[in-house]
Amino acid sequence: MKTKKQAELDLRYLRMARIWSENSYCQRRKVGALVVKEKMIISDGYNGTPSGFENVCEDEDGLTKPYVLHAEANAITKIARSGNNSDGATLYVTDSPCIECAKLIIQAGIRRVVYGKQYRLTDGIELLQRAGIETEYLPFEE
Repeated sequence: MKTKKQAELDLRYLRMARIWSENSYCQRRKVGALVVKEKMIISDGYNGTPSGFENVCEDEDGLTKPYVLHAEANAITKIARSGNNSDGATLYVTDSPCIECAKLIIQAGIRRVVYGKQYRLTDGIELLQRAGIETEYLPFEE
């Protein structure tokens, strides 16, 4: 059972992930993510191109370029480059994770995922649940 304090923190961190998504140069969808462990933000990410690439996410037809990184992948790879680890952490992400990001979340030891928007594909959430990772949908108040 989640405490009132945890419910408030979940909403606050999810709002912060939403604000962080504003850093994305992507036009079709801006996604933000925060990794929180023991009430400390240990990583953040937003969707975009790899370091050193131009900050253009879509091609001339408006389709997302295949090398664009998702917010969750950016946050998890930042942890890999730092002295932190994500064992037991919570991931707050504006949109539900895809299956590729779900695999990274599982391997990173993240134990909980809180997301604010449901995507039409649910295979990522289903894989997380199959792995025993707690998932919670907290819809944004627009």
